[in-house]
Amino acid sequence: MRCDPSPASSSSASLSAELQQVIGPLCCAREMRPEIEIKLALQDPAATLRRLAELGFRRVHRRSFEQNTLFDFPDSRLRSADSLLRLRLEGRRSRLTFKGPRLNHDRFKERLEIETDVRDGPETARILVALGLRDAFRYEKFRTVYRRRADPDHAEVAYDETPIGTYLELEGPRRWIDETARALGFRRREYITASYGRLYFDWCQAQGREPTNMVFLGVSGKTKGE
Repeated sequence: MRCDPSPASSSSASLSAELQQVIGPLCCAREMRPEIEIKLALQDPAATLRRLAELGFRRVHRRSFEQNTLFDFPDSRLRSADSLLRLRLEGRRSRLTFKGPRLNHDRFKERLEIETDVRDGPETARILVALGLRDAFRYEKFRTVYRRRADPDHAEVAYDETPIGTYLELEGPRRWIDETARALGFRRREYITASYGRLYFDWCQAQGREPTNMVFLGVSGKTKGE
């Protein structure tokens, strides 16, 4: 059985320097920047796609399959520090991302993020394991990305098809997120700030399953009592 993949709160004073030592040799990362986002659970995905088109959103990245792996130390110090290290494989592209602790606890999820492309995803995974990290949680999804010409930089809508449901992820300035969510017919009380790991863990509890990994082929997870 996997432990709850969502992070818990704890001190992370020395974590940033430690992670720089781990990921520094792998790539030249961008400057850490804040990521502000929410998720929205979709009851009628087709209607939401039609509404996006009516609002002027256009597809900028076609539907692609993502394999995401969260890495952590054996003592789960990243999760305990409300941080994560993720390796994402998407076709021929591989990206390594470090996300720091949440900067707020309001209706938005805001974290500092470092993200960079890496040349060889599987080799990068082997390097992380050699440095003492382990595969802590895996999740898969199909993602399609939409944007509008007049919107701010970094403002985008991701349409995510996951093994536990379909979601929109809105990333951008707070005001833009509020305005876009409202135009799509959502209210603030419907904002989701939980990670996909947390959503999967909650889904397993509701379904009476032991959580493993959020993957397709029936959704990984054993029914309690099996």
